[in-house]
Amino acid sequence: MDLAADGISGLALLRKRTPSALLLDLQDILGQEIYQKIIQVAPGLPIIVLSANTNVAEKVALLEMGAYDYVTEPFSPRELLARVRAALRRSRQANAEDVFAFDNVTVSFSKMELMRDGQSISLTGKEFKILKFMMQNPERLLSREELLRKVWGYQNYRRTRTVDNYMVKLRQKLERDPSDPVHFKTVHSFGYKFVR
Repeated sequence: MDLAADGISGLALLRKRTPSALLLDLQDILGQEIYQKIIQVAPGLPIIVLSANTNVAEKVALLEMGAYDYVTEPFSPRELLARVRAALRRSRQANAEDVFAFDNVTVSFSKMELMRDGQSISLTGKEFKILKFMMQNPERLLSREELLRKVWGYQNYRRTRTVDNYMVKLRQKLERDPSDPVHFKTVHSFGYKFVR
């Protein structure tokens, strides 16, 4: 669990790694502004807002913006934990259907949208297909032949560098250091592996 003293330092921490869920304590009037910045950096992240403010308009506004829950202080730690667990369950169901995240990257396959460090990154349709297949098979060794069959639909193929060329493009767009990939690993003489 990571803690941040304020919204600005929390955003900096969020840009380094995406948590499973986020508790946002609205301590000042910048709360809604910070919330909007958070969802730009990590769309789909389950956010539970904590506030001493009982203003219904603020509560409704944040829930309509996409907050998973809004808890008014004072609250029971057990109740908060139960709400976090419920938010994680809902998030897992949504992620299973659509939104995936790793490191500083969040991707929605149904919308064909990808964000890296809060910035939109353009991928081709084929790059999205490769990325989705790899993310649905994390930590699994994927041969070039399997990728050609499952992503390209090839049944018969000669020796090709197609997969390798696309992997270079994905690394350039999604790895912090494409020359030393952390997520799109090469397994020499076999193929590739996606590591969260």
